[in-house]
Amino acid sequence: MASPGFWDRQESAQATVQRVKQLRGWIDPFDSIVARVTSAAEMDALLAESPDAGIDAELDAELSAIESDLDGFEVRSLMRGPDDFRDAQVEISAGAGGTEAQDWASMLIRMYTRWAERRGFDVVLLDESQGEEAGIKGATLEIRGQYAFGFLRPETGVHRLVRISPFDSAARRHTSFASVFIYPVVDDEINIEIRDEDLRIDVYRASGAGGQHVNKTSSAVRITHLPTNAVAASQAERSQFKNKATAMKMLKNKLYQIELDKQMEKRAALDATKSDVSFGSQIRSYVFQPYTMVNDHRTELKIPDVQKVMDGGIDPFIEAYLKRYGAVQGGVAA
Repeated sequence: MASPGFWDRQESAQATVQRVKQLRGWIDPFDSIVARVTSAAEMDALLAESPDAGIDAELDAELSAIESDLDGFEVRSLMRGPDDFRDAQVEISAGAGGTEAQDWASMLIRMYTRWAERRGFDVVLLDESQGEEAGIKGATLEIRGQYAFGFLRPETGVHRLVRISPFDSAARRHTSFASVFIYPVVDDEINIEIRDEDLRIDVYRASGAGGQHVNKTSSAVRITHLPTNAVAASQAERSQFKNKATAMKMLKNKLYQIELDKQMEKRAALDATKSDVSFGSQIRSYVFQPYTMVNDHRTELKIPDVQKVMDGGIDPFIEAYLKRYGAVQGGVAA
């Protein structure tokens, strides 16, 4: 990177910078853990010669912190897929169940947003379709952060809610479903050919809260890729041009993942885990009544504190899945 003329070829330079960033993302935390272990060992040797209760307590706290960081590094070591380092596009859709299901979809949006904020990731709402009474029919988020896709790919599937519905005057228990799909956010270095004749582009008025917030122009854009029936929509911007660009980027992410899935199917690499990642599989249940429990049906990990999970505490489920199913190939669990 320090050599003369390095920036003369922008594309190759950017690829090199990205590669350096990826490698530093592994080397820097590893070096940090090694240095802390060395320091703790030296402190332990000093304590053996001159016992001190205060330093001993400090060493115990440091060892606990090192263990936690080492566990996190172990989880990251399972993210060796070619797309795991990328940002993530999170698409959530309410299932059957009307208002209750739409409210559940909005709760999942909040859960993933809180998870991302805890990690210091950026969250951008790309598209959202409001429900008639409450909640949302569907929404698409882009979560930007190192290895966002690698962390979130285990979340693809159907999420089930069991609770006493606040929308039921008889206070009956309801079961609702929402689907979650995770796509890697691809960049310009990946060439995905999209022919104009394969696209249907529709424009419409963006939905809003009403009153002065009503969008009086048709700025929202929906793009359908006819050969695959993949759909991407954006209404986050006031400009139709910007929404079209965003929707095209979202469509590109979907088509990239569709192509990856096709390649993996040809190699029969999805046979063992297809039920875990395909649409329609119930990967996790969130029970609010008559007891509280979040149960991941793939790893059988159960957490009784449902409120903590809904506040973004999904890391134990992600880690259990990655440790059980290991690394990935081609962006799909292997």
